[in-house]
Amino acid sequence: MKRLLLVSAVFLAVTAHAKLPVLVMDDAAKAKAAEAKAKADHGNKVGAYQLCKWQDRAAGNHFKNASMAGKQVAPAVATPPCADPGPFVSPMVAPAGAAAPKS
Repeated sequence: MKRLLLVSAVFLAVTAHAKLPVLVMDDAAKAKAAEAKAKADHGNKVGAYQLCKWQDRAAGNHFKNASMAGKQVAPAVATPPCADPGPFVSPMVAPAGAAAPKS
């Protein structure tokens, strides 16, 4: 009985998989996916920038409070400054300085 259930489950899984359509993406869908990926990547950069700013603020507060308490505290590791990613620019839009294609 268990063997019959196992065989039938495998058979149903294989037939269901065989009936799925092949994923075909046209150029518009690829462009839309690239745009969504670019927006997600920019959002991650903005989140990392905001985290960096908050960490700098927290570290500055810690050093200020430690110095007020009379403790000598110095940063253990020099960290690079926070890099602002700027506003989102779509990769599909041509840059302003680029020449328009001639027809």
